[in-house]
Amino acid sequence: MKFRTPLLCSLILLSIGQVNAMNYNLPARKGDRVVAVSTEETLTITSDHDQTLLDIARRFNLGQTEIVTLNPKLDRWLIKKGDVVRLPNRRILPDSPHDGITLNITEYRMYYYPASAPGTVRSYAHGVGRQDWQTPLGRTTVAKKVKDPAWHPPESIRREHAANGDYLPEIVPPGIHNPLGAYALYLNLPGDYRIHGTDIDKIFGIGMQITHGCVRMYPEDIEALYHSAEIGTPVYIVKQPIKVGWLNNVLYVEAHPDLEGEEKTQDQRFAIALALIQKANGGEVPDFDQVALNKALTDIDGVPVALYEGVAPAVAEPPAPVQDLMKGSLASNKKAGTKADKKTGKAKKSEAEPVKASVKSTKATHVADKKVTEKPAKETKVTKEKAVVKAQTGSKGGYYHGG
Repeated sequence: MKFRTPLLCSLILLSIGQVNAMNYNLPARKGDRVVAVSTEETLTITSDHDQTLLDIARRFNLGQTEIVTLNPKLDRWLIKKGDVVRLPNRRILPDSPHDGITLNITEYRMYYYPASAPGTVRSYAHGVGRQDWQTPLGRTTVAKKVKDPAWHPPESIRREHAANGDYLPEIVPPGIHNPLGAYALYLNLPGDYRIHGTDIDKIFGIGMQITHGCVRMYPEDIEALYHSAEIGTPVYIVKQPIKVGWLNNVLYVEAHPDLEGEEKTQDQRFAIALALIQKANGGEVPDFDQVALNKALTDIDGVPVALYEGVAPAVAEPPAPVQDLMKGSLASNKKAGTKADKKTGKAKKSEAEPVKASVKSTKATHVADKKVTEKPAKETKVTKEKAVVKAQTGSKGGYYHGG
């Protein structure tokens, strides 16, 4: 075991105002992928008045799933004066080009690399498509930008809402109750897929799996992105619940809960993480902290955990290939994506086999630790969040999804 840096640092109190985006400087060393707000391990804030956890989430540009996962013992609807709330600090950048916009839908976060500010990345919370209206994966571009868009709900969505006694008009005009919000970036995809704002009734739905495929952002965030991202900006839509990356010769892993309907077992997460560790370390499996990896894959709270201290590969690995969604129809792309996913799954399995074979002791340790550390699955978290948010809105049919 070569990692010697302590895994935990002391908490600090963070006292800042409204945050419209999390701005990070990219690491100085080419190939490093961990960014941070501060040098501390964890950031916290002490509430100075009674409020909800979701109020704090919006203040610090976090989504509902993210802040609830970080603070599982707190009541999301009642944070009392004096309560200490955990906030994220470090993040591992997704395995995608550092160009334009990357949407990591499993993380409910956007990473925007502005052309006007090279060497930086801005991160925003967002909502994504629910299980039966999944957000497509791949590469596309911003096709057009519209201020104060009207929403023309498709017939399929109108039928769905009507079945629940919630009758949508053919056109929802611009305004505070328009589910598209005040700004929309239309993607170069069939079917009017957009990155858009939200109406005043759905603010707490940011950072959840609730839309009809579109990507929903806080009003202040989409306004900033609208004025910064140009038409033609590349958009990479990826699904990376487990990320691995270097910072200053320390290798980190970061794990997030799976999307609803895609829940993996602990063994599956472990195999994926091992393959990513091997790839990040130039094809070799290092003598990493197995206990730390098991904990990260059990907690799945999105906090980067240090695994290994060594010499990072001199040349960064190329970003993962991203399917070009602008070629062919959306249906053919989805079909191709399904086939590609199956092939990728087989490839990952074949890649994982030699990894498992070379680290039998690691696997044995993982199984032993799992018996002690594994917690009840968190698969119901998002479903419960949907229920409480729908109850709050009082809508018969739930949400206007806006695409």
